[in-house]
Amino acid sequence: MDPYVVSFLPIRWYAVMYIVAFAIAYGLYLYQLKKDRVRDVDEETSQMLFIWGVVGLLIGAHLFSILFYSDTGYYLTHPWLIFWPFRDGRFVGLPGMSYHGGVVGALVAGFIYARHKRMDFLKYVDYIVSGIPLGYTFGRLGNFINGELYGRVTTKPWGMVFPQAPGFSTTQEWVRSVADEIGMQYTAGDIINLPRHPSQLYEAFFEGIVLFLIIWFICRPLIRKHSLASGSNLAFYLFGYGFFRFFIEYCRQPDANIGYVIRLGRESDNIALFQSFLNISKGQVFCILMMIAALVLFFIVNRRRKENVTNGKRKNR
Repeated sequence: MDPYVVSFLPIRWYAVMYIVAFAIAYGLYLYQLKKDRVRDVDEETSQMLFIWGVVGLLIGAHLFSILFYSDTGYYLTHPWLIFWPFRDGRFVGLPGMSYHGGVVGALVAGFIYARHKRMDFLKYVDYIVSGIPLGYTFGRLGNFINGELYGRVTTKPWGMVFPQAPGFSTTQEWVRSVADEIGMQYTAGDIINLPRHPSQLYEAFFEGIVLFLIIWFICRPLIRKHSLASGSNLAFYLFGYGFFRFFIEYCRQPDANIGYVIRLGRESDNIALFQSFLNISKGQVFCILMMIAALVLFFIVNRRRKENVTNGKRKNR
């Protein structure tokens, strides 16, 4: 698939999909504020909170990628290149974005702005995260069009060949075995590109559409019915995303320069194939931390709310 929208302009579908993602999340955010008649701050202030979150997301995602997934040493010695969008005379934007870093960056930036404006940060974040999964769907579609973040090798009938994925030598027994099983023709010694899981589409569906439906139609009504504290929806979102992403990571190939960070499976020598549930990638570690943070957040905000309600009743006596 051609990553460029038109051949004569350096505009990629990936960028267009991100714009669509932000627009959807922003539209759903404003829709909720209007429907619930939230007016404790003016409209411009509530909109700026979203914008600060987007800026923080982009900065955090890129910095996280550099710190945990890229050649950190190179950027430490060339710090001026961290946000420099050109390489070898070509415009490349900001290559390398980490979703987990984006979450951290967005929350930090949003918190700073909300504190400055004396806003109820968790209240507004609960509205924002309700629409993020649906927007995220288009972000992953952008990854798919870009042919990046592909999955592991598979013999499933829906496996896809990604041109940018590295090929494998048929001198390796496992490569011949996979090729023979799917009926791929080759000559001994050839380098062939095997079908892979379209993990970007798995993520778009489960972390995007499914998570959106759960949060929008189950979590939000549940929060209102049981009068859960502000921040509860954020906790549901963080846990839901971490949960789905953790299991999809088993279909997604870890970065070649990192591999597994936990190797407890009997086999862990080939990241191109799924070998064991006990082999854990760095992305999965971040997902575990994300789910733990969600549980802690949910417990803290609702315990605090319960204590405030109890203290209020005692005062009224």
